[in-house]
Amino acid sequence: MKFISERNVLLKEVSIAQEIISVKNAMSILSNVLLEVHDGFLTIKATDLKVAFETKIPVSASVNGITTVYCEKLLGILRSLPDREVEFEVRDGKLNIKPVGTSIDFQLKSISSDKFPEIKDAENLVWFALPQADVLEMIGQTIFSVSDDETRYYMNGVYLERKGESIVMVATDGRRLSYIEKAVASEIPEFAGIIIPPKALNLIKKLASGQGTMNLAISDKQLYVQFDNQKIHSNLIEGQFPNYSRVIPESQSFTIGLKKDEFIEALKRVSLLAEQKAKRIYLTVSDGNLMVNTEESEMGMAKEEIPCEYQGPLTTMALNYVFLTDPLRVLAGDRITLEFTDPKKAMTLRTDPRKDYFHIVMPMQMD
Repeated sequence: MKFISERNVLLKEVSIAQEIISVKNAMSILSNVLLEVHDGFLTIKATDLKVAFETKIPVSASVNGITTVYCEKLLGILRSLPDREVEFEVRDGKLNIKPVGTSIDFQLKSISSDKFPEIKDAENLVWFALPQADVLEMIGQTIFSVSDDETRYYMNGVYLERKGESIVMVATDGRRLSYIEKAVASEIPEFAGIIIPPKALNLIKKLASGQGTMNLAISDKQLYVQFDNQKIHSNLIEGQFPNYSRVIPESQSFTIGLKKDEFIEALKRVSLLAEQKAKRIYLTVSDGNLMVNTEESEMGMAKEEIPCEYQGPLTTMALNYVFLTDPLRVLAGDRITLEFTDPKKAMTLRTDPRKDYFHIVMPMQMD
C-alpha cells in the first residue's frame, strides 16, 4: 500500500476515528484504525463494536492495499508533522510515514486487517432521507436529557419513532423530558421505535454539515446513517422506552412570559450560591414579577427579580437550575414561556411563539 495525502485532511478523519475507539477494550485490534487504499480513495474505519465510523477521502495512490495501525500513535504523529503532503507506504509489516521534502521519517508497526472486526453494510434494508438540518436540531434539543443511570439502561439513549407523517425524538432521565417532532416531506417506512446511544448521536452532530439530506436505515438491532462522505453504524439500546406521552400535560393553567436572556443571566448569577449537590433554586412568581433565589446556607444566599408577563396567584416552585439552563441554551428566539398548573407538578418550557419542541421539568421538594 502506498499513497500521498494532505496532512490536515487525514488528521481530521483520524481524530474522529480515535473518538470512536474504546481505550478500555481488551482486544488490541480495536485500538487500531483500518486504512484501505483503492482506486484513488483512502477508506478509514474505526469501531468499538457498538459504534462504527467509516469515511472515504481522495488521495494520490500508487499502490492499493489495506492495513491497520495503532490509532492513538498515528494521530500523535500526524499532529507533530508540518502542514504539507505526507507519503505513506507499508513495508515489512510497518507503515512508513514521511512528509514530502523533509528528513522526517516514522515507522509505525501495523497489524493485518484480517483481525479487524467486520463492519457490515445495511443489506436489504429500506433507506429514507431526512434533512440534515432537521436531524441536527432534533439531536440538539434532546441529547442533554438522556439518563446516565445505567440501572435504567432503556433511558440511556434518545428515543426515535415515526408518528403519522412526522418523526419524533424524545429523551428523559425521569426528572425531565425533551421532545421534538418534525413533519417530513419524504415517505418514511414503518418502523418500531428505537433507542439510539448518545455516542452515535454526538458523532452525527459533530460530523454533519447541516446541508442536504441524511440517509437512515433501521434494523432490529442497528441504525445505519450516511451523509456527505461519512458512514456511521450503531448498535441500538434494547429495552422498552417509557410511555413518555403520560408525562406530557394536555393543558396547563398558568403561563409566565419572559425574555430568555434575562432569565438565563439571572439563573447564572443566583446558581452561584445554590447548594451544588441538590442544585435547587426557587422561582416565586406574582403579577409582573419573577423572583429567582436560593435558600439560606452557610455560604449565604442570592436573589434576583426580573419582569415577566403573568396573571395568577402568588406561587413558589423549587427546581433544579441545571434542568432549566440546559434547555434554555437551545430554545430559539428572544422570548420563552414557563407553563404550569401546580407547583408540585410538571413545568413546560417553550419558545414564544411556539415551535415544534418543548422541555418538561419536574419540580423538587420544597425545604
